[in-house]
Amino acid sequence: MNTSTCIGGLSTIKPYRNRILASCKHSSIFESPVLKFDCLVNDNLSTFPPNLNGFHDYLSNGMVFFRNVHNVNRGSFCKPHPFSGQSRVLLGCPVYKSSERFTSGVVHVASDTRNLSTSVDTRINQNGFEKIYVRGNLNVKPLVIETIEEAHNVMENGNTDDSTGEYGVEVRESSNVNKDEAINKDLAGSCFLKSICERELSEVEKEAWKLLRGSVLNYCGHPVGTVAAADPAETSPLNYDQVFVRDFVPSALAFLLNGEGDIVKNFLLHTLQLQSWEKTVDCYSPGQGLMPASFKVKTMSLEGRNGELEDILDPDFGESAVGRVAPVDSCLWWIILLRAYGKITGDNSLQERVEVQTGIRLILNLCLTHGFDMFPTLLVTDGSCMIDRRMGIHGHPLEIQSLFYSALRSSREMLAINDSTKELVAAINSRLSALSFHIREYYWVDMKKINDIYRYKTEEYSFEAINKFNIYPEQIPSWLMDWIPETGGYFVGNLQPAHMDFRFFSLGNLWAIISSLGSAEQNEGILNMIEVKWDDLVSHMPLKICYPALENEEWRIITGSDPKNTPWSYHNAGSWPTLLWQFTLACIKMGKPGLARKALALAEKRLPVDHWPEYYDTRQGRFVGKQSRLYQTWTIAGYLTSKMLLDDPNMASLLFWNEDYELLENCVCRLNKSGRIKCSRVRFA
Repeated sequence: MNTSTCIGGLSTIKPYRNRILASCKHSSIFESPVLKFDCLVNDNLSTFPPNLNGFHDYLSNGMVFFRNVHNVNRGSFCKPHPFSGQSRVLLGCPVYKSSERFTSGVVHVASDTRNLSTSVDTRINQNGFEKIYVRGNLNVKPLVIETIEEAHNVMENGNTDDSTGEYGVEVRESSNVNKDEAINKDLAGSCFLKSICERELSEVEKEAWKLLRGSVLNYCGHPVGTVAAADPAETSPLNYDQVFVRDFVPSALAFLLNGEGDIVKNFLLHTLQLQSWEKTVDCYSPGQGLMPASFKVKTMSLEGRNGELEDILDPDFGESAVGRVAPVDSCLWWIILLRAYGKITGDNSLQERVEVQTGIRLILNLCLTHGFDMFPTLLVTDGSCMIDRRMGIHGHPLEIQSLFYSALRSSREMLAINDSTKELVAAINSRLSALSFHIREYYWVDMKKINDIYRYKTEEYSFEAINKFNIYPEQIPSWLMDWIPETGGYFVGNLQPAHMDFRFFSLGNLWAIISSLGSAEQNEGILNMIEVKWDDLVSHMPLKICYPALENEEWRIITGSDPKNTPWSYHNAGSWPTLLWQFTLACIKMGKPGLARKALALAEKRLPVDHWPEYYDTRQGRFVGKQSRLYQTWTIAGYLTSKMLLDDPNMASLLFWNEDYELLENCVCRLNKSGRIKCSRVRFA
């Protein structure tokens, strides 16, 4: 493997008041770098241990900071040193109280985003993907962050000329710029949808936009996301003051549809930098490619700087979450949002950047690596998606499969095609084909399919078995017999050997429509069923996260008697207004915008009166949730996104996928000469 070099730029390590400018050199981005100390700044150097073993103990008492003006190669491609496992590694930039002025820290590196084949290489063998590695002397386009600081502080103790410092940092000044005015101008937006420009916003929309802008979180003076909730009366925010990847998606779409792309671009790049950090839970580090569930901005004092402050990004990869669940859906949402950014803005340069291409491939490497599973679906633990508490969805939940399928289709569109990626693209196509067949064939239920299951024979042992998963007819719940309509159907929530979860999960079914994971007939059937069962799935507030609720002994066993997931509350069949934008997108795709307008009218009537709650309780969604946060950002953003999509349905076409007939033509099932396997896509196409 070729040797690669990552220059740390201005990396600052601050134990015991010592400051160190460091660079790292290593043979692979997946191996530990060896720190090279270019210079020691400040006094009291005698306290610094002269050997690496001493340095290990020395760092264990300190905190490591990477300044925002450092080379983005380090943030994107260098795995942190094992020393950082002893302390929290945070990305930071200084914020000064006096003599403030805008400067830009731009690392001088050559960028060639078009010639990706000479920059990043992925090797694939029959057993899975080998590590993605960076060839020697990789130069990538840096993340340019505007910061407020003195030039002499950026180039600390370095001899520089007027424009370029010793460490390759260019400082550009912009005088007489007011920070607040710049931020307000950045967030003011411009009308992107002609239909919105032609009408006046309602009072509800004006309030929603004001609240959404008020939830924006700034890092180094620039917007990087929206906090989960911004209730001014809340005294204990817990982690609702953080930016969650999945929560930010509707906010991002609202800003994009309103012509405000900078906040989304900043979010995508900063979360990409966080992706490469070392993640450790009880001495174990999960695979490369995992995106954080959330991150927050901390402001910390700089030692010996007379009250000067520094912003740092602090991510959570699940090590602080309730139950310590891994945020599997974060990396899938990130890819989906990256595609949406390019589609709506028309700017594909972001997805063409080498570090972004590498981030996509790291995620694919994590998702497509072969394991012991016999199925093309992703195997995950309970609580690894929007339903982030114990709700009996461990295994192969529909929500993860629908997002996985959408992320694969997004990746195939965005990956640069060259010699190093052609096998990866082939692997994506193969997985898409297998996953589509599996979900359409085995997850779909309607009146006919349930009747077939009711008559299933069990314990079949042959290639021609009809009951392939050995589902016992007694598993069919009594409520389903009377509930399933004569027309329409849905995809079940989960499928494993001898287990089928017959609950209806809204997000998974809606994304099956949006991504064309389901066939045209199945997608139509899902919306037909929602319309027929409107009183159960929508009623007074769209939309039930799942149906029905777990009750009595079933609730006690499956949820562990979770007091937050009591029947018809929270994730146990609560009503979540944020699902409205996904419902709207699915309705527009299937030519039923009237259904979305009906749901939107219900939400518009209640949400501002109830102060934009996170979720609603009771069977019909009549009460604000007992532990629901008010002024929930993705509730607000979901409403605005739905409103804008209905104002201009043509924009929705940029966000959904149509049937991919190339997958159908190349389906391995059709190439099977035995004729024993018949693909559902042939039947439904």
